[in-house]
Amino acid sequence: MSERLKALADAGVSIWLDDLSRERIETGNLAELVEQRSVVGVTTNPTIFAGAIADGERYDQQVRDLVAEGRSVDEVIFELTTEDVRNACDVLAPVAERTADDGRVSIEVEPALAHDTDATIASAKALWAAVDRLNALIKIPATAAGLPAITAVIAEGISVNVTLIFSVERYQAVMDAYLEGLERAKDAGHDLSQIRSVASFFVSRVDSEVDSRLEKIGTDEALALRGRAAVANARVAYGAFEGVLASERWQQLAAAGARPQRPLWASTGVKNPDYPDTLYVTDLVVADTVNTMPEKTLEAVADHGELQGDQVSGRAREAQELLDAVVAAGVDWAEVLEVLESEGVSKFEASWDELVETVRAQMEKAKA
Repeated sequence: MSERLKALADAGVSIWLDDLSRERIETGNLAELVEQRSVVGVTTNPTIFAGAIADGERYDQQVRDLVAEGRSVDEVIFELTTEDVRNACDVLAPVAERTADDGRVSIEVEPALAHDTDATIASAKALWAAVDRLNALIKIPATAAGLPAITAVIAEGISVNVTLIFSVERYQAVMDAYLEGLERAKDAGHDLSQIRSVASFFVSRVDSEVDSRLEKIGTDEALALRGRAAVANARVAYGAFEGVLASERWQQLAAAGARPQRPLWASTGVKNPDYPDTLYVTDLVVADTVNTMPEKTLEAVADHGELQGDQVSGRAREAQELLDAVVAAGVDWAEVLEVLESEGVSKFEASWDELVETVRAQMEKAKA
């Protein structure tokens, strides 16, 4: 057991692994991470699945069987990924039983649907039915078209991981979509205590985009702000989360059994080698949050992550002042957020294309 990771968990941060493969499941590695690394959840994306399928032989027989049935590449992807998520849900079922909100495994709707509300809803329903586990989460992007899809899916009792959130304003809209979904679910007679949601607030990409702009500006004031915007943005978001929890609207839902939609810090692998490799973990410690980490970041925290207690509560105003300073230095914050969301959707689509090509290659090999 890693004492540093245990301390992080004891601070109220749920540690989720941003990775999954059939090898992790079948070798017992995932169960080992739960036991020894305080991992209590899993997030996935198409790139993760592409790497797992390309590198491992554990998918070969299923691919051969599906090819023999005449399945399309999209159908093969659906079967391979939902089986992995279903089995990971089973590994994490004991965690789900002993905790209020953890033991969850996320699977993403097809990224090309990010701007199509109805198609997103249909995809979410299909994934939920196929995985058929209460501790699954369906990942839906927080695009303008994704927001009504989130409400509609929650209203049907489906648990959701809202992904691709960069701005506090969009995050507030996500929280509103969740509350509206819960209200509709309640009216429809669903058991609110069975619905779960996290809101995935992306971190490192904010620094990457802001830092490049600060460096172009080049003043001493601008350069002094590098590496600080992402954490500040997340701290302001947490303040918005606290505001919702204090609202009468939320209190009424909580009284009916609803669980809060916890903030999830995503994109926590540090991209700038000049920054501490545990930056987006140790600087975002606060109770009632999730931090999903690639294994490299997880092991960095286990090895040398230094926790300094709660780094977020009560710091929203200070964090907003930092963001105001970034704007005063000459950074167009609205443009930053627009670029990040647009690039985020494009990266998701490229990730899906990578998965399609990987599976298509495996299908061709199976025919040979």
